[in-house]
Amino acid sequence: MTETAAISRAIPPHVPADLVFDFDIYGDERVGSDVQGTYAAALAQAPDIFWTPLNGGHWMVRRMDAIAAVAGDPEHFSVREMQIPRVPNPPFFIPLSLDPPENLPYRRAMSPLFGPVAVKAMEPRLHEWAATIIDDALATGGEFDFMAHVAKVFPVSVFMELMGMDLSRLQEFRAIAEAFFENQHDAARIEALSGQILGILKGLVDEKRSAPDGKLMSHFIEADMGDGRRMSEEEILAMSFVLFLGGMDTVTNVTGFAFQQLAQMPDLQARLAADPAGLSTAFADEAVRLFGVVNTPRLVVKDIDLLGVPFREGEMVLNLLPCGSRDDRKFASPNVFDIDRKKAAHVTFSTGPHLCIGHVLGRAEIRVLAEEWFKRVKSFRLASDDPRPFRTGTVMALESLPIAWEPK
Repeated sequence: MTETAAISRAIPPHVPADLVFDFDIYGDERVGSDVQGTYAAALAQAPDIFWTPLNGGHWMVRRMDAIAAVAGDPEHFSVREMQIPRVPNPPFFIPLSLDPPENLPYRRAMSPLFGPVAVKAMEPRLHEWAATIIDDALATGGEFDFMAHVAKVFPVSVFMELMGMDLSRLQEFRAIAEAFFENQHDAARIEALSGQILGILKGLVDEKRSAPDGKLMSHFIEADMGDGRRMSEEEILAMSFVLFLGGMDTVTNVTGFAFQQLAQMPDLQARLAADPAGLSTAFADEAVRLFGVVNTPRLVVKDIDLLGVPFREGEMVLNLLPCGSRDDRKFASPNVFDIDRKKAAHVTFSTGPHLCIGHVLGRAEIRVLAEEWFKRVKSFRLASDDPRPFRTGTVMALESLPIAWEPK
């Protein structure tokens, strides 16, 4: 767990006392390696929307309908600042830091590259990557760290290949992305890491201008924005920055948490091993619902009383997407991993104008990985009862998952 010193702020006079609930997004002592489950337990008695005085003081939203209301109202809740606590020079992301309609041309430029048709065309290659990475991991022996050998390798390899990056730098890039999310509360460190990431991406832009290869970065350089112009280098870098962070971390972490839970469910493993292709889609759908990792901040830009809560200009709001996807008003037994559950809407990928643009690819990666895994593995378990290190914050992570496995 990340150690932080949460700075408390006096509770603003307009915040009702019954809406105050202490919770530290970066290091609450009630949270354990089952991060999503312990979040749900810790917040079970919290108001649907509450104010925490920690980390500079901010609102937190834990129910699905309330999350949708905030995410779908850019007039009052803006994405132009997404750091908690607020920082003097927040990073600028495209399209994440743009409210509609400014974000729409960029989403249009990106959407075809990550939509169902494009992802379907990728599937043979996804299976090849997954098979190779799993085989390499299994070859290390009967016990290994699933995070280090599989979850931190497969989605990152996919992203780097799609971008046209040098795969030999995988561990270097992965470490930078992890450091970025581990230091969300440290403005100086975030600024330094942002500069490092932008330097990497600038080098890639220069490389692809000289030698286009048809990969994502080359596409961004050549993309027609629909108004007779191409993106500037600053726009390309800001958009690539988002993809770098998302591609390096989010699917990795959903996969890690899902396999941590699966390691403790031998009956479900037996079903998946008996029919990897037939059940992998249901597994991926439920894994995504149950093990969301992203909490999305918003800046209040106009006073509003919403659902009985007085939001005031200048305040930060954090949508707890993993909690919304475990809302007991929306799902029966919401904390149970049930692949027979009827598929239903959730907010793991957010909702509204900033629905995650890579959600189709992310779900496909998890499905393909599960299928290839259970083609080879009969069963697996946690190799140790020791606590497993994890990270909380705006993007949650499981840092290590030692497992022991048995072949088919």
